[in-house]
Amino acid sequence: MAVDKDIQQIIRAIQVKDTGVLVNYHSLSCDMRKKVLEALDTHQLRSLTRLIKNTKKTIFAAAEKRFLEIAATDTFITPAYLIDETLIEENMRILQYVKDRTGCKIFHALKSYASFATFPLMSGYIDGTCASGLNEARLGFVEFKKEVHTFGAAYREEEIGQILKYSDSIIFNSFYQLEKYGERAQKKGAEIGLRVNPGHAEVEIDMYNPCAPYSRLGIVYDIFKKEFPKHKHMVDGLHFHALCEQNSHVLERVLKSFEKFYKPYIRGLKWVNFGGGHHITRDDYDIDRLIRLIKTFKKKYGVQVYLEPGEASVLNAGVLISSVLDIVKNEEEIAIIDASAETHMPDVLLMPYRPHIIKSAELNEKKYTCRITGPSCLAGDVIGVYSFDEPLERGDKLVFTDMALYSIVKSTTFNGINLPDITVLRDGGKIETIKKFGYKDYRNRQS
Repeated sequence: MAVDKDIQQIIRAIQVKDTGVLVNYHSLSCDMRKKVLEALDTHQLRSLTRLIKNTKKTIFAAAEKRFLEIAATDTFITPAYLIDETLIEENMRILQYVKDRTGCKIFHALKSYASFATFPLMSGYIDGTCASGLNEARLGFVEFKKEVHTFGAAYREEEIGQILKYSDSIIFNSFYQLEKYGERAQKKGAEIGLRVNPGHAEVEIDMYNPCAPYSRLGIVYDIFKKEFPKHKHMVDGLHFHALCEQNSHVLERVLKSFEKFYKPYIRGLKWVNFGGGHHITRDDYDIDRLIRLIKTFKKKYGVQVYLEPGEASVLNAGVLISSVLDIVKNEEEIAIIDASAETHMPDVLLMPYRPHIIKSAELNEKKYTCRITGPSCLAGDVIGVYSFDEPLERGDKLVFTDMALYSIVKSTTFNGINLPDITVLRDGGKIETIKKFGYKDYRNRQS
């Protein structure tokens, strides 16, 4: 009776849009949360979605001040990645909410973020990890300790046995690879999937578009329809991946194309994997649309649905803190900092994009302008041009936002430049340095 009374209190609080209710709601068990959700009508569910998103937005906004205060201390050594565990938990709560509402499974994509110091927290909310090969599969198995789902564009004979040891499912990119390794996978007890090209994508940059012309990723429909009937008995699920940092309305259009081509082949499968690229934890993401799409698809085809977000797990939950080493002049002020675009945030040059620095603005929006550059010998090691309220000085600290994803996993030791320390801000405010790098890390990669 006490539990039922608590649930009724939470339901009433949600109905009157009481933001304070979320502490109690998130602390409920999975079964209790589902009882709350079942008691709410459509309007009340939308209100709950807004409550969860608005609360998360407020918590993330307050984190900027915290990052600046930490950077300002003399004891914080730069360059360093700083991951805020409380912010990751807010992202996890969003993903958990999608799971609760739909019954889908969500796996974190290790390719975007693999700092396992935060895995004990993350594993309490989502179902496991997805990997792109042997090392990621092993890391997910050993450190996340839940399900591992592996997709590789092509597998090596020398590695496939170990990959199957660590993987709950393995997804093949061609019928040749399925024929070569499928029986071995079945004997190991792994479920088998095929990655297909859904025939539609809206990613603007071809470098990041899995469905761009001539893409090697995913079996095209003309080949699939000829070969699948001969291999159907071996296949447990289909996988597609066509998004990159996109909203659920794009997923809706991709799903229409996927169903147009593959509808006859879905029934009888165990699951369909909607891949990654879902920016579920972004402020403007339409969560209710995603929930509707998943529930409709599951009901229509009688399959489980998997999602593989990577960025969404740690979106805006980490920063890179750097110090200004020197300021030179060549037509404009140029700051050389101890962090590098080339070595520490390579997507800045690859995409390219301009990362945000807290308390900075676009060119000429504030009084003082400065070009921010890295210490490497690469002439193009330029992070961007920024404006500030005050002129930068040597020794100033700069805080680059949204640096947990695709930075730590892609950083290099080009020029022998040290990798930034990896630090975690734990719940309660303690900063823990979980990894420091030095000469041995550089040397041991060379020979």
